[in-house]
Amino acid sequence: MKIILAPNAYKGSISAKHAADVMAEGIISEFPDIEIEKVPFSDGGDGLLEVLRDIFDGEIVECTVKDPLFRDIKSEICFVKKDRLAAIEMAKASGIALLKESEKDPTKTTSYGTGQLIEKALDLGAKKIIVGIGGSATNDGGIGMAAALGIKFLDKEKKEIFPCGGNLIKINEIDLTNLDPRVRDVEIIVVCDVENPLIGENGATRVYGPQKGATEEMIELLEKGLMNLASIIKTKLGIDVTKIPGGGAAGGIGAGFYAFLGASLKKGIEVMKELTGLEEKINGADLVITGEGKLDNQIFYGKGPYGVAETAKKYGVPCIAIAGAIDKDLDLEKLEQVGIICVFSICPAPISLDEAMSSVKTYLKNTTRQVVKLFMVGRNRYKRSGIF
Repeated sequence: MKIILAPNAYKGSISAKHAADVMAEGIISEFPDIEIEKVPFSDGGDGLLEVLRDIFDGEIVECTVKDPLFRDIKSEICFVKKDRLAAIEMAKASGIALLKESEKDPTKTTSYGTGQLIEKALDLGAKKIIVGIGGSATNDGGIGMAAALGIKFLDKEKKEIFPCGGNLIKINEIDLTNLDPRVRDVEIIVVCDVENPLIGENGATRVYGPQKGATEEMIELLEKGLMNLASIIKTKLGIDVTKIPGGGAAGGIGAGFYAFLGASLKKGIEVMKELTGLEEKINGADLVITGEGKLDNQIFYGKGPYGVAETAKKYGVPCIAIAGAIDKDLDLEKLEQVGIICVFSICPAPISLDEAMSSVKTYLKNTTRQVVKLFMVGRNRYKRSGIF
């Protein structure tokens, strides 16, 4: 009997690696002889650094950058010296978790700190940079990130603007003269967990803006701002960023990476499947367990559990998801078509979000144990009936 544990991070409470460890504890406490293989996963959001550090035996390097409201904070990147590879999480510089509820305002936030993390990777000698852009607090189209690397955004009076979402509408010219020349010699892979376009009903602002504190008035301003940025990019660089899948990821920074740095945008699940060897590990397993903090219909845009389930289905292995919370509108029938045969919440009763997050280790351990017990009962019954 072999079980693959491939959870995503449970955002804000437990990393993917620790989630896999806790799940394993739950199983071993009941079934000590079951073979377990832990494959902590990331779709480009929380946990990317930790996952890649474990894969490549990298080093965590600390640095000081600007947070979404341009305050100095301590951050970090993962650097693998032998491969000259750096991994960056946007969330560690420009993430929504860095802000208080009252501070959420995507017209004021900037991705400048993410650009500083890239600069740090260049200083270390990186020739390949993997950037996870999940969990952002920004909606600035990547102009903050670009500004940190030397690009200037000018208004009609040729004055440099502060690179935040609310100032997108003021951009009249882009000056690439001082862009860090080292960028041209580096391969940058942006790991996206969604495929949303830059603008429109399914774009960066209308889908994700409200999660970042945007009011209806802000949404209109930000949408017009991104449209303005896209127009100037097309005129200046000859690139139509409105048609790029994933261009709307992380408040439009996907489009910014593509246009300003020549980065490639790849599905996080595809990058991680390759890096972790997920397919080879799932092939021949008896059960796969995945999960993340909240399961909702965003999973169908390419979130981590989607990629895990898709792979499990490919090899005929049942996949079960364990979530911190399950959205009431989650399309369970569609989820089953993807490969997740059933979903469980870790919450043992109606409890507050704070309680669920503070007790996540206990709840996740107990739920995993119960899930595997149920699976084993069903499996043994089918064996006795001769179906297996």
